[in-house]
Amino acid sequence: APGVYQLASLLVELDTSDEASRILCADALYQMGCVEEAHKLLLLSLSRNPQRSPILARLALLQLKKGFMYDGNQLLKKVIRIGDTSCLLPIMDIFRDEDRKLMQTHCHFRALTILKDKQED
Repeated sequence: APGVYQLASLLVELDTSDEASRILCADALYQMGCVEEAHKLLLLSLSRNPQRSPILARLALLQLKKGFMYDGNQLLKKVIRIGDTSCLLPIMDIFRDEDRKLMQTHCHFRALTILKDKQED
């Protein structure tokens, strides 16, 4: 992760508009345990492009990790509304095992709640 971070940082310096390198930096920071720095970098990327599902999904995980369930839910809803959920599977490979389980459990619980509410209606 440190080598990936250094390379991605260099790429961002060469082209500050390179969103892929910025996301790669955030992923490397996350892997190194620098969650706050990853969060700040993703927020910066989101301010440039507020409709990017890969950024929103990563931010959702970080919010869930911090215990901010409402914020995580809102970000996941936005990913679903955008309609680009294809980013979720590759992102799951980046997450640590405990965070992957957190995201899966949270999404499963929310899906069951939605289905239960619809059945009651």
